[in-house]
Amino acid sequence: MSNAYGTTNYSGTYRNKDYQENLLYKKKLKRLKKWIKNLVFENSALCDQVADMQNSLAVSKEERLMLVKKLNLFQGEIEPPTLTTKTQIGNSNSPVPPIEIGTPKKTVKKRTPTEVSVEAKQKPKKNSKTARKVVQLIPLDVHGRPIFPISLGDLTVFSLGDVVADKPAYHTEDLIFPIGYCSTRAYASLKDARVKSLYTCKILDGGFKPRFEIVSDSDLDQPLVGSTPDECHWRLLSAISPSLSSITPKGADFFGISHPTIQNLIQSSPGTRKLANYKQQKFAIKKSLSDRDTSPATEEENDPSLDFTALHRHYSLTSVYPAIKQEIPNDIIHFQGLLS
Repeated sequence: MSNAYGTTNYSGTYRNKDYQENLLYKKKLKRLKKWIKNLVFENSALCDQVADMQNSLAVSKEERLMLVKKLNLFQGEIEPPTLTTKTQIGNSNSPVPPIEIGTPKKTVKKRTPTEVSVEAKQKPKKNSKTARKVVQLIPLDVHGRPIFPISLGDLTVFSLGDVVADKPAYHTEDLIFPIGYCSTRAYASLKDARVKSLYTCKILDGGFKPRFEIVSDSDLDQPLVGSTPDECHWRLLSAISPSLSSITPKGADFFGISHPTIQNLIQSSPGTRKLANYKQQKFAIKKSLSDRDTSPATEEENDPSLDFTALHRHYSLTSVYPAIKQEIPNDIIHFQGLLS
């Protein structure tokens, strides 16, 4: 009897040990799961931190490029002088005269005074004062990016768009046509040329060639479309009045993509270095009042194809002249013919 009781007691204690070990392993398993869960959360937090660092690094690179371009605008690009290197051939005991490595010197032929005078007459004199593209100062944000909209007189730019590098028709030697470019300009209305209207100019993706659109705020359903900015501007002038079709269109100026300030911002956009035909333009920042004479704002104020006031001033003068000529009496005209 006592033996049976001892065996049952031994089996109970053995089962109790197994139970205690199972509880211990369960606790260890819970700890491992909790530890793994914390590691997963920590890993995701580190991944987010790495992504934020990469974004801040990209922003800092863009800021550095903008600062370098501003520094080049203020100070100009400094070209390092060409240095001629000298090498010696042979041992130190047997010195050999140094050899200059560089461009060979050209033999200069002496010219007689008569030849110099003839060449001076043939070569035209270059103007010392060349027209510079003056960039106006615009407000920038903390990262050095322009704050939109950019107001430049009658021209207001709302978006610079994206530069397309893989399509040659979206740029020329001196102009870039970015997709998504949007600007507005005040000009004569389509319905009444005496009234000022606001036109929205857009550059859209037209496939092989860009699509230029000019939309009037008085007629939003009928945009004026062209494959070039000049064609689009000519359609606008013809739609306002048939007499305006004789004016030379200036589509790039009307859109604003040829304005030095806007052109400089488009040229600073990413992807312009990959353009095959475009030649990088040089700009100067407006520092003094003397630069006002070369600014495009003064030229637009006197251009009837771009300025509303200049358009009315031009056509009021041309319309008054034939009316005055008709009011001159025939006797005075006959008298002027006798005097001549």
